[in-house]
Amino acid sequence: MAATQRIKDFLRSEKPEGPCLIVDLKVIEDNFRAFDSAMPGTRIFYAVKANPAPEILKLLNSMGSCFDTASVEEIKMALAAGATPDRVSFGNTIKKQRDIATAHMLGISLFAVDSVEEVEKVAAAAPGAKVFCRILTDGAGAEWPLSRKFGCDPAMASDVLLAAHKLGLTAYGVSFHVGSQQTRLGAWDTALGEAKAIFDTMLQHGITLQMVNLGGGFPTKYLKSVPGTRSYADAIHEGLAKHFGNAIPETIIEPGRGMVGNAGVIKSEVVLISKKHANDNVRWVYLDIGKFGGLAETMDEAIRYPIVTDKDDAEKGLCVIAGPTCDSADVLYEKVPYPLPLTLSVGDEVLIEATGAYTTTYSAVAFNGFPPLKAYVI
Repeated sequence: MAATQRIKDFLRSEKPEGPCLIVDLKVIEDNFRAFDSAMPGTRIFYAVKANPAPEILKLLNSMGSCFDTASVEEIKMALAAGATPDRVSFGNTIKKQRDIATAHMLGISLFAVDSVEEVEKVAAAAPGAKVFCRILTDGAGAEWPLSRKFGCDPAMASDVLLAAHKLGLTAYGVSFHVGSQQTRLGAWDTALGEAKAIFDTMLQHGITLQMVNLGGGFPTKYLKSVPGTRSYADAIHEGLAKHFGNAIPETIIEPGRGMVGNAGVIKSEVVLISKKHANDNVRWVYLDIGKFGGLAETMDEAIRYPIVTDKDDAEKGLCVIAGPTCDSADVLYEKVPYPLPLTLSVGDEVLIEATGAYTTTYSAVAFNGFPPLKAYVI
């Protein structure tokens, strides 16, 4: 999404120094309403890791959002924003037992697991809690596929949930994530079929699961068009009806990128434009922000952000785009060079759009002495 007029007005009036992110809360408000309208029977658990700015959390809390958290600190952020513990889940499948205990002390009662070993920790530190088991998906169709780090084979999930039941926990449901920036509407169908099979197996053991966590994966628009929220909602509803019939369970979603990605724009500046040899047709354009300043998702050139300049009406030529640090990995786009105006000059301002998610949270602390990415929420 292009910079909103509110963001343009802020840049014009405030003239902030250095690279910075500007987030427009009105866009996030519209995004929440779109999810809520398209999936009225589904609870929204905002993925705090996408952007934990207090202003964002307070806005979403005021609109009735729940929160998916990855750490005790994120739990505290959600609670500080006004969320009640019953609207916060500890969605990380990799947790220290003492962190589980702290979360439980804070009132959190919903935990993600993907192994019997993790179930044992939850049972010891949060007796009586509800757990949902995350299963693996192949991530096909995602621009930022998730690795095998999270989730277990669907065939294992019943054993994990049975272990939870035997240890006094509530075996509550099944979770999956179809991959971040998922552009394939049918991605949820296979996972829903696997979830239903787990529900059926557990029922044979006398245990009724209650919830399917549909995860995140909802995209934001970068350079390519993506389906709208309503299209995803319709596809998910079809999958639920196909596999669960009239016995559709409680459902939750965990949008992060889809909630805040298009609400933010990073202002950056051209530091250097050069060539590597005399007859080089591809310029190197160095910005004052790179992988370590918040653009980590350009790793392997997975996410290609829209980049806008005041000179976009001029003829364009292909460029390698890199960051300012003394690290050779700090190159954003080289395998597929990026078209930028031939008239672009040192000192020119560039806007990197759709950067509201996974930028400030990826910003390294003072790598090479460069400060973390500054953020303004308007």
